[in-house]
Amino acid sequence: MSDRQMKEALVREAPVLRRFARSLVGDPALADDLVQDTFERALTRLHLYDARRALRPWLFRILRNLRISRFRQAARNGPHLELVEGETPAPSGSGSPDQGLALRDISRALDMLPDEQREVLVLVALEGMKYHQVTEILDIPIGTVMSRLSRARKRLSEILDLSGRGRIRRVK
Repeated sequence: MSDRQMKEALVREAPVLRRFARSLVGDPALADDLVQDTFERALTRLHLYDARRALRPWLFRILRNLRISRFRQAARNGPHLELVEGETPAPSGSGSPDQGLALRDISRALDMLPDEQREVLVLVALEGMKYHQVTEILDIPIGTVMSRLSRARKRLSEILDLSGRGRIRRVK
C-alpha cells in the first residue's frame, strides 16, 4: 500500500475513530484531539503496520493506548477543573424528540459503565467488530471480551431499567 493509499484509508476511518473516541472521553473536543494524535502516531509509525491485517483494529488500538496514556498523565497531574460547563448539543437530523431523549439516556448510561465494559460494548455493539478484532485492540482474551460484554449489557439494562421493556439484542 502506497503512502497516498494509506492516507486515504486513514481519512476514511476518521468518522469511526471519532465516534469511538467520543464514547471513551465524552467531550467532542478531546475526542477530536485524540483522533488527531492517533493519525499522527499512525503516520509516524507506518513501518510498524502489517498490511496483511485490517487497518481499523490497528488504529483503534493506537487510539485506546493514547487514551490510557492521557488518563495516567492526568492522574499524575491532578484534577482538571472546567471554568465553563457547556451543554452537549442536541443531535441534528429529522428524529423525533423521543429519539433525542433516548439517545441522551443511552449516552449517559454508557458514561456510567466502567471503562473496560464501555470499550467492549462500543466496539462490538456500535462499531460492529467481531470478538477476535476486539481481542486484538484491547489485548485481552476472547473470554474476557465475552464476560465484559455480558456485564456491560446487564448493567446497561439495569441503568436504563429495560427489565419490563424487553431485552437488548445480542450482536456478534
